[in-house]
Amino acid sequence: MKKVVVLGPESTGKSTLCEQLSSHYDTIFCPEFAREFLAGKTGKYNYGDLLDIAKGQIYLEDKLLADARNGLYFIDTDMYVMKIWCEVAFHNCHNWILRQIAERKYDLFLLCDVDLPWVPDELREYPELKVRQRIFKMYEDVLQNAGSQWVTISGTFSERFDLAVAHIDALRER
Repeated sequence: MKKVVVLGPESTGKSTLCEQLSSHYDTIFCPEFAREFLAGKTGKYNYGDLLDIAKGQIYLEDKLLADARNGLYFIDTDMYVMKIWCEVAFHNCHNWILRQIAERKYDLFLLCDVDLPWVPDELREYPELKVRQRIFKMYEDVLQNAGSQWVTISGTFSERFDLAVAHIDALRER
């Protein structure tokens, strides 16, 4: 089973891309657990909540893997997202998250660029382009240092989809 993680700053089309790819390849994707968690929470989240979200994300990812088909499983958000979220919001990261990063293996990371317009919703926090670009750079840095296979996904929604499909098809041929 090839595991493909879609990650990047908020409002960069991660969930849309996961939905498109899972439909195209007739498989499923693991959604972002944080949305469900935060929708049920009153008040601002805290540092401890991010550990709970990370654990919920891992649980959901592992649970849904059994339902993946056609040799592909797409994951909307991973522990790199949690690491960067912790560092941006609290200037710290839980050791549990760092251990998960070291232990878990994925076949391809699709890093969504900040070239789409920011779309506000009640859970998004960083509308400023400079902040989004700084966070994007943090993702580039962690992926470059991880030695994992990754590619930047940019352009319109259609261009993003086509680029992702090209890289996934190449992955499947290996």
